Amino acid sequence: MSWRNAARFAAYVPHVPDWVALLLILITGTGYYVCRRRARRVGTVVRSQAWCFGAGLVWWLLATNSVIAGYAPVLFWVRAVQVLLLLYVVPFLLAMGRPVTVLREASSRNVRARLDAALGSAAARVVLSPPVTSVLMLATPWLLYLTPWYVASMVNPVIASATRIMLSAIGFGYFYTRLQSDPVPRRYSPLLSIGISVAEGLGDGVLGLVLWLGPLIAYDYYSALQRDWGPSLRDDQTLGAGVLWILGDVLGVPFIMVLMRALGTHERTRAAEIDAELDAEVDAGSEEDGTSTSALWWESDPQLRDRYHR
Repeated sequence: MSWRNAARFAAYVPHVPDWVALLLILITGTGYYVCRRRARRVGTVVRSQAWCFGAGLVWWLLATNSVIAGYAPVLFWVRAVQVLLLLYVVPFLLAMGRPVTVLREASSRNVRARLDAALGSAAARVVLSPPVTSVLMLATPWLLYLTPWYVASMVNPVIASATRIMLSAIGFGYFYTRLQSDPVPRRYSPLLSIGISVAEGLGDGVLGLVLWLGPLIAYDYYSALQRDWGPSLRDDQTLGAGVLWILGDVLGVPFIMVLMRALGTHERTRAAEIDAELDAEVDAGSEEDGTSTSALWWESDPQLRDRYHR
């Protein structure tokens, strides 16, 4: 079916609120607030992290129930902004809020034990490992834009809602395992995450080039809208490619900064552990020899020690 202009299209298919997203945002926000109040006495999650979680909910609301959601089925570049928000911005901010830690600290001892057992299971170690989550994060935009999934996610309400939820879920799993600010099945060095991020940047750049220089995506769909305003189909897709490539890299800078900070903390902690192990080995060796380690070199010399009455 075709429409003569954008006004007619908007009148024929008015923007319907994403009630599923609204319900999820309400449940998630309420649950986080209640759990954080219960766990406040522990004080593990600071206020800035809670604000990050709240900001993630706000961006989730804007991406699914605002002008962005209204124009996403009409303009390619607006759809790219929506995908970027749901796949990167919203999950990153939610993961920065440390929701697993909040839930764990607010739970009873039995629930906490079950949660720890679930995180320690073999399935969780595989599904929530950096290689698996990184592959899902990298492959999802390619599959979305280069398969019929793209058009289906805009014309079918069920697929559209499921796609938005899936993007946020994949993104959260990615940042949850990479940030490691919450309890995770297995911890890795932040240096591994930094290396993976460099490789992922190349993959995002290739996708941007494909969308920029390649054929028009969903040409029949966008042509049927008969939009007589805004950028042309080619310029619209070029703008969308720039959003996914350039803006995606810009939004990745805070993530890299968090990883660099985590790397510095990890190295300092590791250095302190090594120093403690070496000190323990030296003390153990001194006890076995029946001597104590001297702070001054001349205390080991008998003549100098007697002279200075040491």
